[in-house]
Amino acid sequence: MTEPNSIQAVIAQLAEAQKQRAEPHLTSRQRRARTVARLAAVQALYQMELAGEGVDTVITEFLTHRFDNDIEGEVLAEADEDYFQQIVRGVIGGQRDIDAAIKARLASNWRMERLDSTLRALLRAGAWELREQRSVPREIVIDEYVELAKAFFDDAEAKFVNAALDGVARDALG
Repeated sequence: MTEPNSIQAVIAQLAEAQKQRAEPHLTSRQRRARTVARLAAVQALYQMELAGEGVDTVITEFLTHRFDNDIEGEVLAEADEDYFQQIVRGVIGGQRDIDAAIKARLASNWRMERLDSTLRALLRAGAWELREQRSVPREIVIDEYVELAKAFFDDAEAKFVNAALDGVARDALG
């Protein structure tokens, strides 16, 4: 795992990558808000796993204290708060099936528990979107989570996220 970038650096990196592909039905402001929602969802899932906090507690914390407020000395850009909640609640509600979909794409000797907590959060959020948000092009979902992985990890982990989510997407299509 590399040294994590600042929140603003992660958002800037995602915005730059997003110029290459975009959800056609969203404005640039809506796309950026959705990117921030994805980043926040990964952070929330990570926090829930490490602190053992419930979904309602963490969502309330983000809505009340994190969005539109200072985090680590920086102001988080506007987030699509509804999409953030959909991701977090969707992952928690479907975690057994989501984990099974991810496990199907891991090497036979790997278990979810062996993955880094942040990597698990990335994969779970991405897998949920690929399985449940069919209106969002799968390439966009995969690219967004690969870019998030690049913000937190080395290239090897980003390639792993790409391969795993691509497999989950293919499986979801049947």
